[in-house]
Amino acid sequence: MKKELELPLGKRTGLYRFFEILPGALSYFAVILLFLLSYFTPILAAIYLLLIISATLVKAIAVAFRTWQGFETMKKAERVDWRKRVEDLATPHEAYERVRGTRSEAYGIEEHIKNLKRISVAEKGKYPNPEKVYHAIIMVAYNEGLETLIPSIEAIREADFPNERIIFVFGYEARGGEEMRKNAEEIKKKYKETFSKLIIAEHPDGVKGEIKGKGPNLCFAAEKLSEYVRKKGIKSENVIVTSLDSDNRVSKGYLDYVLYEFITRENRQKVSYQPISLFTNNIWDAPAPMRVIAMSNSFYNVISTMRPHNLRNFASHSQPLEALEGMGYWSKRTIVEDGHQYWRSLFYFRGDYEVIPIRVPIYQDAVIGETLLETLKAQFIQLRRWDYGASDVAYVGVRLFDKKKRRGVPLVELVPKFIRLLDGHVTLAMMSPIVAFGGWVPAIMNLTARGMAVFNLPRVVSVVQTIAVIGLFVTILTSLRLLPERPKKYKKVKGVMMVLQWILMPVIALVYTSLAAYYSQTRLMIGKYMEKFDVTRKVVKK
Repeated sequence: MKKELELPLGKRTGLYRFFEILPGALSYFAVILLFLLSYFTPILAAIYLLLIISATLVKAIAVAFRTWQGFETMKKAERVDWRKRVEDLATPHEAYERVRGTRSEAYGIEEHIKNLKRISVAEKGKYPNPEKVYHAIIMVAYNEGLETLIPSIEAIREADFPNERIIFVFGYEARGGEEMRKNAEEIKKKYKETFSKLIIAEHPDGVKGEIKGKGPNLCFAAEKLSEYVRKKGIKSENVIVTSLDSDNRVSKGYLDYVLYEFITRENRQKVSYQPISLFTNNIWDAPAPMRVIAMSNSFYNVISTMRPHNLRNFASHSQPLEALEGMGYWSKRTIVEDGHQYWRSLFYFRGDYEVIPIRVPIYQDAVIGETLLETLKAQFIQLRRWDYGASDVAYVGVRLFDKKKRRGVPLVELVPKFIRLLDGHVTLAMMSPIVAFGGWVPAIMNLTARGMAVFNLPRVVSVVQTIAVIGLFVTILTSLRLLPERPKKYKKVKGVMMVLQWILMPVIALVYTSLAAYYSQTRLMIGKYMEKFDVTRKVVKK
């Protein structure tokens, strides 16, 4: 079963190669088609371009609305006392009698009352006792320093969830060298009495069948966790595993929020829990281009939680240990093990799997290198790694034609998921250059054309882009509300720069968003696979 879920290494089948080539081929063809239509039939080129521009306008407006809506929902969820709600689940009947009929605008209060009523009359054992459930935190690292690691561990320690029911696993790479071993020893010394158990796991280098990436490290750490859980007689079905990068800082209510969702769902083993990743830890220290990218990615993650049917695993997420053990944890063969985990889980559970939005943040770092040039390069490397998620197109595509590998996932459900996956990667690559320059192509490619539609295209596109700026203003206002408090070392003028930085958006969309996507898709097309996880540098400024 685990073999059926794994990605191929080495030579691929012809069908697999077809689907690896498909995203890049479509992304290039979308741009080439504009030139071909412009040369032979400028009117069709104008229609093609206007359809794309109109779709962009609709998306811009939708993004503005969803960003604002998602931000407001996140703030409401953050104000909830999730520790108290979890405690209510331990005595559901008494809690129901206390809160029923309560008039409150608190986030999810009506659903909470329904949950209490349902659990209070359920047969014994159907819903786990909150006091019997453990959180296991796996934090992985390669060469990060204590200035990054300690604040992330402190955020776990200071969370509302009891430390005595937290199993903390620090997984680091042996190839990180002696410095990482010293960091591990320092962490062990500092936190050995803090949690229920602290496990140090050094992942060996050069293991056959593994890429050099985060996935193998995660799996090795998870295996150590499973060994400990079995030794202590803890049921793996009562352990929730959260994977964290070294710069990830959980919000105070995150662990209790996940526990609440875990307990109240009958299919709790067949779901994973996805928080909102906000790249704001060091946002005030980052250069302007990186701030725009960090905030844009934060917006995307806020929006994603408002569309649960499209939600996928990204970066930090939580999943029951029992499920992870069954599917062999994460993939050891991809540099995008987080996004790939969605598809791995979907096929493992034969389509009966979903990602539950956890509408509170886990805070992460924006990209910062030692110099501006190093920072700009590191940002591109990070984005091209994320965009290598296009490799999942082949993983899913071959299963459309292989009933055994599809493992019972209905085609009527899988085909729309596949189309959205493919469309997302193609759009990411081709949209920015077409929107930026497409209005001039029909007139330049066909100088003999005299149609008003053709020669007015640049003006029409400009008007549509101006309207789209309204949506950008809304996101700018939201970005200011997402920002952490301005550090005292920066003057108020820095706040003005947080607004002016958005004039860089068109250039960033072309150079980073589009070019990084084309880079990754081209690598897939020519079979130059990215099988090494390039760790993103995130320098901590003193």
